[in-house]
Amino acid sequence: MSTSRLLTSRLGAAAGTAVLLAGAGLLAATPAQAAPRACPGSGAGDPARCAQVIGINAGSSLVMRTAPRYSAGAVARWGNGQWLELNCWTTGDPDADGHGYRYWMLVSTGSSSGYVNDWYLDSGGPATWKPVIPQC
Repeated sequence: MSTSRLLTSRLGAAAGTAVLLAGAGLLAATPAQAAPRACPGSGAGDPARCAQVIGINAGSSLVMRTAPRYSAGAVARWGNGQWLELNCWTTGDPDADGHGYRYWMLVSTGSSSGYVNDWYLDSGGPATWKPVIPQC
């Protein structure tokens, strides 16, 4: 199975981030877990898929927004390790760190829902999640 250059780049960045964060005790998921997976506390047969927030700088947070663009209103803020349920994906503004990654996830928690750029989730990238997460 071949891996796209985007996915390879994304997994490499995620793996490097995971090593740094795991060493600091901030991240529970390993690079091998970089894919949508059953949400914590879900029962057998529950189709919900989740990912964790990764790669957020210390003292910062991932902002959940009302639309897949950075000018959209803020809904909530999440730090590394937060579990988010992946409802569907779409495209929007590129990630804030300049990688040009335009995939956004409509995500939810028990208390809020909104969009986050997938670059900051340990979802594994489009080749991994497109078969299991619908397009919005």
